[in-house]
Amino acid sequence: MAQWERLRQLSPTYWQQLHELYDRDGLPMEVRHYLSAWIEKQEWQRAARDYGLAMVLYQVLLEHLDIQHSRFVHDMSFLQQHHIRRYKQSFQMYQDEPCALASTILWFLEKEKEILNSAEMEKKLELLHVEQEAMETSCQQELERKMAGLRNDVQCLEHEIVCLEEQQDEFDFKYQTHKMEAVTDEAQKNERMKLFQSLINKLNECRKSTLADLKKLLDRAEALINLLVRGELVDWQRRQQKSCIGAPDNVSLDQLEKWFTCVADSLFQVREFLNKLEELVGKMTYENDPIKAQKPALQKRTDALLKDLLKSSFVVETQPSMPQGKGPLVLRTNVQFSVKTRLLVKFPELNHSMKVNVSMSREAPQIKGYRRFNVLGTSTKDLNMAESLSGGMVADFRHLTLKEQKSGGSGKGISDISLSVTEELHIIYFNTVFELKGFSVELQASSLPVVIISNSSQQQSAWASILWFNMLSQDSKDVMFFANVPSAPWPQFGEMLSWQFLSATKRGLDDDQRNMIAYKLFGWQQNYDNCKVTWSKFTKDNFPETFWVWFDGILVMVKTYLENLWREGLIMGFVSKGKEKSLLKKKKKGTFLLRFSESVVGGITFSWVDIDSYGEPDIKTVQPFTKVDLCQIQFHEILRNFQILEDENVPENPLRFLYPDTPKDEAFGKWYSENTGDENPYMKYIKTKLMFVSKEKTLDPRSPMSCDMTQGEGLEPVNGPYGEAAEQDDEPDLLQSQLEAFQDPMLSGSLEPPDEDLLWNIDDPIPTDYDFTHPDLLTDLSFSALNFPPAQACGGNLQ
Repeated sequence: MAQWERLRQLSPTYWQQLHELYDRDGLPMEVRHYLSAWIEKQEWQRAARDYGLAMVLYQVLLEHLDIQHSRFVHDMSFLQQHHIRRYKQSFQMYQDEPCALASTILWFLEKEKEILNSAEMEKKLELLHVEQEAMETSCQQELERKMAGLRNDVQCLEHEIVCLEEQQDEFDFKYQTHKMEAVTDEAQKNERMKLFQSLINKLNECRKSTLADLKKLLDRAEALINLLVRGELVDWQRRQQKSCIGAPDNVSLDQLEKWFTCVADSLFQVREFLNKLEELVGKMTYENDPIKAQKPALQKRTDALLKDLLKSSFVVETQPSMPQGKGPLVLRTNVQFSVKTRLLVKFPELNHSMKVNVSMSREAPQIKGYRRFNVLGTSTKDLNMAESLSGGMVADFRHLTLKEQKSGGSGKGISDISLSVTEELHIIYFNTVFELKGFSVELQASSLPVVIISNSSQQQSAWASILWFNMLSQDSKDVMFFANVPSAPWPQFGEMLSWQFLSATKRGLDDDQRNMIAYKLFGWQQNYDNCKVTWSKFTKDNFPETFWVWFDGILVMVKTYLENLWREGLIMGFVSKGKEKSLLKKKKKGTFLLRFSESVVGGITFSWVDIDSYGEPDIKTVQPFTKVDLCQIQFHEILRNFQILEDENVPENPLRFLYPDTPKDEAFGKWYSENTGDENPYMKYIKTKLMFVSKEKTLDPRSPMSCDMTQGEGLEPVNGPYGEAAEQDDEPDLLQSQLEAFQDPMLSGSLEPPDEDLLWNIDDPIPTDYDFTHPDLLTDLSFSALNFPPAQACGGNLQ
């Protein structure tokens, strides 16, 4: 569907944005509307740089306006004729600067795309959350209804106790008056005694009714406490665990605070009601008084419920984290960290009256070599309402540090279990005392388990432990988790990997990308849902380049250098070489895609479709680019300036269409440097360090392939049976001589021979661990059918 038609189908909210856009001068909305089909088909991005094309488009635009004016003349649309004539006159200002007009129209089209993207993103989010929000809303509405019922019960009971007191006062007044009158008539005396007996019976029934209603109120409060403490709070704690490792879950405590405060307030009122009943008993009691019999049990139950609620209401709102850490829950000795606690029962009279103390556990697990730490810094703070944006009761610790205690020896009962430093889990505790209206209880909150490191080089492994624990553990105090670490089901594991990208770049992994990772881990499976990833496979196998090191290297690279391209969905990223070739071989020449290297940590490469001398698709791949390159030249500039030498040394950029069929400049143009040629700020790097690829149809050994990177996969002139470059282990000397002899005519100086580790990366076969081509792709290939040409060199000019 055309872009303009899609815009017209948006909701009125986005119409308003569209009207605001076209309130600006430059492109009238009517021109955009009447010429929408023609406008959207033109190459405005190229015209903004190409004067000749811009002038042609400018003249055609005026012709279209003349045609539209003629139509309005024919239709007798007087006002429209006037508008079109005026618009044509306004465009005359671009007669000498047609590129400026092209830039203006391009700007409007890009802004339209932003509106469409916003609308589509909102629609996706609505579809993703509609069911969850419906369930949450339903649960919240039910809880709100029950809270309203509790408040209503409290109000009714308050009124009932007032009536009971008035009834008792009435009886007391009449009885005391009767005693002062000293009635002597027996008949009258007996009549009055019958009346007093009736009043006492009525008073007794009222006391029983009040006590029964108190029991019902406590039953309702207990049910709500179970929902809050063992339901809503547990769900929040699980959401907090997941949010610590990147999940986009809501961890706001404001709603829980309202509910906890409501129940706590109701229970404190119940305690006041019980005190009032005690006062009434002190004024008047009688044999088999129900208040005397039942009040102690009711008091005990009320205090127990209140204690249960309050003990659960003290929580760690923001888990411990360092300012420059990889994520929360990874702490380093002698480096400051922050943590925030919160009391979910909000009583203004407690502001600044409760002190919170922080400490480490004194009862460490009996594990050989398990370390102990002291908390240093400001370890005592008041719970107050000033440090919370919502006005909650918080204690915000911002300047804490950890120091390791001296080892005290192994001692008796020490287990033979051995954990690495990054598998040790430690818990930080927070203690305070709640005192209000004669009620006192000690409260304790604890952090999620933290990993404590002493060197920044341990951060990556420590974060892996935090991911694994919070992905799988439901017990937030299980410091022995890694003594018998469970495996992760693939659906849960794949979701966790997606969260890493979502939290770092605002775009997670799609199903195809997750399936590629699953294929990397498990090989070809019809369904991966029953597959499991072990802790060892995640962080220990193939050390030092474990799966986690490979994945995290990609994540860091994308976050640091490629975030915009990733967020726009321009990087396919996680796709195997075999899958890549199966996608590209069906596309036209110049189609390319971007994928992460399988063998170089933190590397990104691209492959494109070429046509060989037989007219068949030939997939070329450049060596991976890493931070060494990306910190000096932005990746979109590499794509923009990438060139190869065709026959007769004619330079050409082979990258034309981003898979599946988006013109390269349309996909990446908005990030290009405005300067071109020698004025491009990256040109010095391109000329001196970015080697142009040299390719000839004959694959002459005297004209070696040259690549753009310093290590990794290299250009692939030949397809191996698994989508890999053909192995050339038997010709390292030939490769070396080719590199030394080759001189790129595009560069002023001759090539320097690459260093040894570069040659090793090029010549050695890519480990089979990283190969995961779908077996269906192998049906037409066999080793006997393949005819490998001589090795093609692939090197970089490093300075």
